[in-house]
Amino acid sequence: MQMLWPPPSTDPGTAGGITDADLERLYDYPAGLDRPWVQVNFVSSVDGAVTIAGKSGGLGNPADKKVFALGRDLADVVLVGARTALIEGYRGVKAGEVRQERRARLGLSPVPPVAVVTARCSIEPTSPLITESAVRPIVLTTSAAPADRRDALADAGADVVVAGDREVNLPTALAALDERGLRRVDCEGGPTLFGALIEAGLVDVLCVTFAPVLAGGDAGRIATGPLPPAPRDLELASILRYESALLLRYRRAGA
Repeated sequence: MQMLWPPPSTDPGTAGGITDADLERLYDYPAGLDRPWVQVNFVSSVDGAVTIAGKSGGLGNPADKKVFALGRDLADVVLVGARTALIEGYRGVKAGEVRQERRARLGLSPVPPVAVVTARCSIEPTSPLITESAVRPIVLTTSAAPADRRDALADAGADVVVAGDREVNLPTALAALDERGLRRVDCEGGPTLFGALIEAGLVDVLCVTFAPVLAGGDAGRIATGPLPPAPRDLELASILRYESALLLRYRRAGA
């Protein structure tokens, strides 16, 4: 993996290569956060497809997977939509899946919880997301979700948070995470959740990998949903290259 922007070291021995420490500095959250800071991670084909055969895994590469894992290393909480969690077969984050040394050095908990957004409590209490979690998972739902589903998830060990009436109100949901001391938010999708975050003006950073494939077909784009009041301006923060793939990082303009 090579760094193209910001300009890499002028040391001819580095050849633009990037170390784990460099990656951590690039992708880490700002110090002293006083509110939730949302970093969104996606992979896309160069023609805009978010999946191949219904899943994002076919678009990934070793560098993208490394950055994906780094996102979990650096986060207080992993935020994901219920549909993506179900399609991608999500489980709770395990201790061996994050770098303990890094998290301890940064003053983070040993393992970040997964917070799943589901207006109707569509996650089953027997889901590995609930049963195979090293820490208590969080379910962000609504008062319209059936009470028996909410109760069943709570009985199974989930921290069930009502954050809206019929749709999950994302500012309310993030406030609930903030109350739990979870401000470094690593959003792993999917497109509907990303679109809702854009509409609400809650995206601080977008990390997107462009895979060098033409996927065609009917795959969706990385964000879908209501139009925001105006397009959200971003600033380029970094560009990495791995073989023919580009890993781009954008931050909110002026942030």
